[in-house]
Order: sequence, then C-alpha cells, then structure tokens
Amino acid sequence: MKSSGKNTPSAKIENIVATVTLEQTLDLHEIERSVPRVEYNPDQFPGLVFRLERPKVTALIFKSGKMVVTGSKNTQELIRAVKKIIKTLFEHGIPITGRPKIQIQNIVASANLGVEVNLEEAAYKLENNMYEPEQFPGLIHRMSDPHVVLLIFSSGKMVITGAKREQEVYDAVKKIYKTLKELGCTIEDSGKEFEEAQFY
Repeated sequence: MKSSGKNTPSAKIENIVATVTLEQTLDLHEIERSVPRVEYNPDQFPGLVFRLERPKVTALIFKSGKMVVTGSKNTQELIRAVKKIIKTLFEHGIPITGRPKIQIQNIVASANLGVEVNLEEAAYKLENNMYEPEQFPGLIHRMSDPHVVLLIFSSGKMVITGAKREQEVYDAVKKIYKTLKELGCTIEDSGKEFEEAQFY
C-alpha cells in the first residue's frame, strides 16, 4: 500500500516477529561450537543468538527446538530466512529432522494517513481508545476487526502493532482513515489544495 499522491494513506511493514517450532531438542553448545558467528551465553540468556545478514534477521534459538525470528519485512523474507537458518545448521552437522512450523506472532508497521488528525476530537468520538497527551503525544486505539493496536499522532503518522497477517495492516489503515474522515476528525490542508488548483 504505497502512497500515490496527496491525502492517500500509505503503510510499511517494519518488523515481523515469528516463532518457529522444530519439534526436536537442540544441543546449543554443539551449535555454538560448529556454527560460526553465533552467540551463546547461557548464564545471561537461555537462548542462542543467530544473526543473518541477508535477509537481515535475528533468530533466538532455544534447546526446546523453538526459535523466535525478528527483523523480516514481509512473509516471503521470513520464510526465506528460516530456510537459510535451517540449511546453515544442517551444513554444519546439526541434524534437523522435523519440518519447521512458522507462526507469526506480531507485525509492526508504520503508516501515514496523508492528513492531520484532531486527536482530541478522535478521542471523544472513537471507541476503545486512550488519550493522555501529558503522558504520551499519541492516541492509542484498539481496533477489534482486524485485531490490532494503532498509535495515532496528530501529524497523521501511525504505528500499527498486533497484526498476524500483512493484509491486516493495510485493512486497518484503510478502515481508520475512513472512520476518522467520517467522524470529522481529519484536518484537510485546504490552503495548499487551493494554491494547487490555481495552476489548472
């Protein structure tokens, strides 16, 4: 959902957090000995840190066979990263017997509505929100469908968290844009539009 001009909302996936289940136990000491550039300090943290450069993701690997993978910008990149991690383990003599089960836990995205938002008005008219400007400059809105949390700023910029699928991000942005417009909570920059109109 890329912006195509003035007053059009746009969204960008910033990070996908996923869990991967291998359904087998892993010897983390063996992985540390065999695989280059991994970090394992069991006294500080029970997981082994495995960083990929391309795609740029980080995996926390636990001896239970569970992994937490962060840093992907889309689902295809996430799948590619998991395959690469497993291939690397396999190539360094770590047997992987099961098929990995990937589950997206959280998608974090940024968005821009393309219009300014009157947050006081929105706090009054929108349901399921929290707005305490002296503590935090954004309005926190909990959307039920899709099930996401939106942090909305007066500039029209937003942060979206809690999505489980990429499409939920785009659906949420479209929905909140439409809702805020219908409730009269958006501030159009009419002066600029008037100036532009004079050139035609």
